[in-house]
Amino acid sequence: MTAPDTATRPLPPDVEQAEAAIVEHYPRLVRLAYLVLPPSLGRSRRVLTAHSLTQRALPRGRRAAAGEVQGGVPAQRGGLDGPDSGYAYVRLRVLRSALEAGIPLTFRAFPLRGQLPALLPQVWGLRLFPRAGGAEELALDQWLATLNGPGRAACVLRALEGLAEPDVLRVLAEAGVADPEAAVAESGDPAHDALFASPEFDPCVLQARPTDLLRRRRFARAAVAGAAALAVCGALLALPGGGWGADGPAAPPYARNAAAEQALDPGQLLRVAPAAWRTSSRTDYSAWPARGDRAGDTELLRRALAVWARPGKAVVVSATPGTPSGPPMGPAQLLFAGTVDQAVVVLLYDGLRVVRYAEPRNGTAGAALDFARTDGATADTATALVLSRVDGNVRYLTAPWVTGAAVRDLLKPGEEPAALKLTPDGLTPPVLGPAPNGQCSSWNALALTGDGATRLVTDLGELTPARLTSGAPGAARDVTEAAELGEWSKTACLLPSVRSHGVRSVNAWTYAKQPLPEGDGAATWLCSRAETWRGTADRVQVQFLAPGAALAAQAAKAEGSASCGPREPRVLAGVLWKSRAGQWYVLAAGSAQFASLTATGGGVNGSANGNRLAVKAAEGAQVDLSGKLTDGSRAGALR
Repeated sequence: MTAPDTATRPLPPDVEQAEAAIVEHYPRLVRLAYLVLPPSLGRSRRVLTAHSLTQRALPRGRRAAAGEVQGGVPAQRGGLDGPDSGYAYVRLRVLRSALEAGIPLTFRAFPLRGQLPALLPQVWGLRLFPRAGGAEELALDQWLATLNGPGRAACVLRALEGLAEPDVLRVLAEAGVADPEAAVAESGDPAHDALFASPEFDPCVLQARPTDLLRRRRFARAAVAGAAALAVCGALLALPGGGWGADGPAAPPYARNAAAEQALDPGQLLRVAPAAWRTSSRTDYSAWPARGDRAGDTELLRRALAVWARPGKAVVVSATPGTPSGPPMGPAQLLFAGTVDQAVVVLLYDGLRVVRYAEPRNGTAGAALDFARTDGATADTATALVLSRVDGNVRYLTAPWVTGAAVRDLLKPGEEPAALKLTPDGLTPPVLGPAPNGQCSSWNALALTGDGATRLVTDLGELTPARLTSGAPGAARDVTEAAELGEWSKTACLLPSVRSHGVRSVNAWTYAKQPLPEGDGAATWLCSRAETWRGTADRVQVQFLAPGAALAAQAAKAEGSASCGPREPRVLAGVLWKSRAGQWYVLAAGSAQFASLTATGGGVNGSANGNRLAVKAAEGAQVDLSGKLTDGSRAGALR
């Protein structure tokens, strides 16, 4: 089809003439709109939008008055109505709408006609797009995507409409382009103008493919579920009494529940006297007094309680494993409210959990809500809480019975701990956290003195620091002696494996020492048990410490095992070890409860009386270990 001669601008036609022009030249007008629309819309959406813009090019009135600007189209220069003025008019309307569709929507101005969503045509369940072309068409499409709307329009008017450059400039100006000369300059070389007539750019000859079937099915199911939920809610709201009915068994709505109202009332918060811990029968978090420079800030406490009950989208909520994150059952106890570094922090306790609420000090939006389970706490495990972590530094709030604090690097057992000065409220200065920058070059722990003991705790990424102990199961003691500190210096770098696991305490137990074959010295076997606040999923690790090694190597691990604990105070593990002479051995060691050990499989068949075994083996041998206990029963290795 040859484009009509439109070098002379006509009068706006009447509706019938415009409709005839649209019907006669519909494929060319749709192709023009398709090429000018921004490629970011996607091929399927561009097809439908191009058809919609072309169909909406029909003028609204019967005819515009002579000399009147209708839709932004001035009257004819010569005052005569040419035979193809209908086409020129609708083409200009299509071009203007396609350019407007590429302008981003903003709240500062009303949307233009071309920016409005297309009401018709609509296609459901199918994606429509033109036929695929060759490499040249693909290259041209990619090049058009680099142009702006006016540049694409200039290119299409020259290549598709065959207009000379003066006519292109005039049509662009009439379409509202601010700088037609720049658009023409951007339109590129006309050498490939013939490609614009390719089927690749024909939105009237289309291929159809289905939309995302799985996504559509999910949306359908969600719509059905939403409609059912709305129907149920409507039926409930229609009942007398505004809900379940006068005789329904449900409790009053949350806002009218007495216990709920007390839990959200800052005036109902429990505040313990500063000296109550001295006479209390319990020395856990329930004996902590209310501290902090904002403990009397009612508005702050009200926000903290409200966020605890109903955290919004701007609140980051975290909880240790096994810790419920629901609202309080009744009035909570206030432990701390004050400014800490760049945040305002509130610590609350409800008998089961410690909750930390933190909001920015500068009043910006957002907050954090952390939950940690603390039921069963004692004076040994309720010694401190983490107030803040900033730039790798940790600041603690210590228990009221703590009289002194010092920081100790577990990897340097021979060094004296560095004393820390506590504030009158029991806050420590910022302490460098364990393994800074993710490298185990140091591991800081806090030595807290008070209530007749010095307890060692360390930060494992949770609200409650974990207590560190040494000794056999059932006889664990605080880490104070040089030998115990030496054990922890070899095993501290394995603590990241229990980070953020809800750990209450970690005990290290040297359960065996083994002379190595060929006179290569003596190795040490240690068992570490990380017990959790929830009482399950305890993690057990066996470490093998070779002579001269700086750090112990993990030999075995298990989760949920009773080994190395009071319920099962025994353990058996083994490693494949290479002597200095190059010979491989299977080394195994059990606790004192083992009377003999056996190793089979992988080309190894050996046994030994006692709780230690060393058998020659091949590199990479897979061996099964078992042992006979002193009571005659058998037990396997930790797995």
